[in-house]
Amino acid sequence: MQNTRLNTLVERTAAQVDRTFRNPWRRVSLLLICLLSGFLLGNVISTSAGQRAELDVIAAFILVLLTEAISRLMYGSDRSLRRSLPFEVVNALKIGLIYSLFLDAFKLGS
Repeated sequence: MQNTRLNTLVERTAAQVDRTFRNPWRRVSLLLICLLSGFLLGNVISTSAGQRAELDVIAAFILVLLTEAISRLMYGSDRSLRRSLPFEVVNALKIGLIYSLFLDAFKLGS
């Protein structure tokens, strides 16, 4: 790629974000925020899909497809890719989403 101003800006920003989240406390807090955001996303999806009662099967299919694709990328790829921040963030979102759906299922079952 050519060394344009935009390319330089993007590279510097990515390097600064990488340096910021190398601190273990910041990394853990970002992953915790992503886990809780996934939990919120799961609640929103289950509530809005259940409200209409027409899109339940389609929403479940899309969620299963997304979670399986993320799991395949996370656990089937290189070990070095698993430790990268974007993969960990997406995996934390996935775990929060699945936990939220399990919790809703237990609430409806009781």
